[in-house]
Amino acid sequence: MILITGGAGYIGSHTNKALHNAGYDTVVVDNLCKGYENFVKWGNFENYDFGSKTLREVFEKYDIDGVIHFAAFSSVAESVEMPQKYFKNNYKNTLNLLQIMREFGVNKFILSSTAAVYGNPDKVPITEDQDLKPINPYGHSKFITEKALEREAEKNDFNFVSLRYFNAAGADFDCEVGEFHDPETHLIPLVLDAAIGKRESISIFGDDYNTADGTCVRDYIHVNDLADAHIRAYEYLCDKNESNIFNLGNGQGYSVREVIDMCKKVTGRDFEVKIDERREGDPDILIADSAKIKEKLGWTPKYNLEQIVESAWKWHKKINVI
Repeated sequence: MILITGGAGYIGSHTNKALHNAGYDTVVVDNLCKGYENFVKWGNFENYDFGSKTLREVFEKYDIDGVIHFAAFSSVAESVEMPQKYFKNNYKNTLNLLQIMREFGVNKFILSSTAAVYGNPDKVPITEDQDLKPINPYGHSKFITEKALEREAEKNDFNFVSLRYFNAAGADFDCEVGEFHDPETHLIPLVLDAAIGKRESISIFGDDYNTADGTCVRDYIHVNDLADAHIRAYEYLCDKNESNIFNLGNGQGYSVREVIDMCKKVTGRDFEVKIDERREGDPDILIADSAKIKEKLGWTPKYNLEQIVESAWKWHKKINVI
């Protein structure tokens, strides 16, 4: 059985569905501070905080083979304002989880990591062997968590895969689960809020970056492609018994303006776009080189930006009932 921390959240719920469809038994651990119990439609559910010592009860109750760890705070802007919140939850609480895993002999671990560990990269597309120089507390909390996993793998019978996401986006095509943050901070659902009339306008935070149109460029990856990568990573740990780190991205960047234009195209709606000041901690360009995971795990993303936005719009219309 696979334990999924944060499995009631956005990426965790999609991965739980994919694991279920692939024939795996799962137990979701989530304290529901960011997730939703009605997103746990597959497997078992236990309401626990992964930083709590009582988490041992879950390991006593279930025969757990491995852990996929999504539970983390992930807002760059919030991390700049509240760094200790991010270091405590994302790093310190993960150490608690690792300790309990060690006690129960569970030695396979997949980390939901982030491209934010690279900071402003030395070259683009970004490869896994580049220096890690996070420029915000969120990225730094994931960086030190990866280092903790490396130490654990050196000391014990333990292997991990760290999956460094670029920009997760889109929704389940069946609309059983989707993106639903409170407050919402991700670009595509915010733009769709403007398209649907929940917002009067959408803001672009800075148009003077070193990019073609002056707005930040990011690599968007469909959440179902991410879910597929987690299954492949788990099977890799089972087969190879070795640790590794992989980027997860499409390998193609889109600027904030391009994403907004795609949302207008897919929805057929126009809305006001405003230019606001830059946010602290936003690199100019983040694009993945995903050659390593394609070679090692045979993973290739299936969905392009238009399909990502189409799935997100379908979900957005469902939850807003229009």
